[in-house]
Amino acid sequence: MAMTQVNPTRMELTRQKSKLVTAIRGHKLLKDKRDELMRRFLDLVRLNKQLREEVEEGIRAANRRFVLAAAVMNDPALKTALLAPKQSVSVSVAAKNVMSVDIPVMDYKTGSPGEGDIFSYGFAFTSGDLDDAVRSLNDIFPKLLKLAECEKSCRLMADEIEKTRRRVNALEHVMIPEYQRQIKYITMKLDENERSTQIRLMKVKDMMIKENIEQKRAKMA
Repeated sequence: MAMTQVNPTRMELTRQKSKLVTAIRGHKLLKDKRDELMRRFLDLVRLNKQLREEVEEGIRAANRRFVLAAAVMNDPALKTALLAPKQSVSVSVAAKNVMSVDIPVMDYKTGSPGEGDIFSYGFAFTSGDLDDAVRSLNDIFPKLLKLAECEKSCRLMADEIEKTRRRVNALEHVMIPEYQRQIKYITMKLDENERSTQIRLMKVKDMMIKENIEQKRAKMA
């Protein structure tokens, strides 16, 4: 990266040093944020893996029970039994701020608290396997909702980790070295100007001493 030209003054040196201090402090804070985000992200990934395995196993079990129910009941009766559900479900989504990331928090409410409301049919002409299948899906629903919440949180955190990583790299490899180069350049220029000033002063002093000696000799002649 080409170095930006600056005026080699003491005021500019103070300003660049202040920028460097701020950049170093920001770099440390962003690194700490990135590390904490990574820790929480890995916790979410482990939870996501566990939930996915449980949900997939629950859905497989429910499908097996539906297959058994379909083997016992005829197809029109099965479709009629599931045609008009009695239970309604509403899902609410809120947000929770974690390390400046708004991750979703999902919750649900059923239309009525009755346990039997999950069955949309009477029990006289249906199979017990159908009851087990519906109950299995009802039991797995909270974990399915938690899985959706967890997967969305993982994606949001992964995006934030990538943004934070880019900022850390920009500070570490671009901005901080640039400020250090600017400070070194200004310091060298100021030192060079100070040496030049000292040399000029010494020359002026030598000239004044020489002139003073010549004046004394002229008076003595």
